[in-house]
Amino acid sequence: MKTLFHPAHTRGGADYGWLKAQHSFSFGSWFDPGRIQFGALRVWNDDWVAPGTGFSKHPHNDMEIITITLEGRLRHRDNLGSEGEIRAGEVQVMSAGTGIEHSEINPDPRTPLRLFQIWIFPDQQGHSPRYDQRAIPMEAAGIWTELAGPMGHTTGLEIHQQARIRRIQLEPGQTADYTLEHAERGVYAMVVDGTAAIGEQLLNTRDAIGIFETPGFSINAQTALDVIAIEVPLH
Repeated sequence: MKTLFHPAHTRGGADYGWLKAQHSFSFGSWFDPGRIQFGALRVWNDDWVAPGTGFSKHPHNDMEIITITLEGRLRHRDNLGSEGEIRAGEVQVMSAGTGIEHSEINPDPRTPLRLFQIWIFPDQQGHSPRYDQRAIPMEAAGIWTELAGPMGHTTGLEIHQQARIRRIQLEPGQTADYTLEHAERGVYAMVVDGTAAIGEQLLNTRDAIGIFETPGFSINAQTALDVIAIEVPLH
């Protein structure tokens, strides 16, 4: 098993007052030539958005964009006519395809919004734009919950890529196994909250690890634990 450890403090950052962001991979004004992507995973941003603020309408194309709301509410509007609020426990997928414009606003006048936004390269360019969102309840402690996966082959939201986004919560002392679907894939996992051991590596809150050249791995919870793992093609 090969690993690539990214401690939380090594992420890039931006502070615009209304937006405080941490970048796992090069994004915006932060560029690290050693951290462009992990296979098909291009972006994992950890965003804090002030009450009543957000991103005005802007375009995307040829990217699978997955948003996981951690705290608060996110109001989405796009030029396809889609409109809705994504709350904690809900997941949003936007296949930008040939082009889409959308806005993302924290509509709450008092409560900040916390979210992960993940960008995955699609399996090909030129898909028709599409939008979906859903509340996805977590499975019992120790069982992986699938948030997103390949079109027609997932219990979560569908994306145009042979990739899966899974989340698990563990009690202190619990262990969970992860089996990769293909030898040419890798997993990029982040500790949302808690402390975990993967192999010889100890990870704390917002630490991340890339795992590849292995059929699988185990996660050992040192404390109450919340982890998101993204399995993607590496080539």
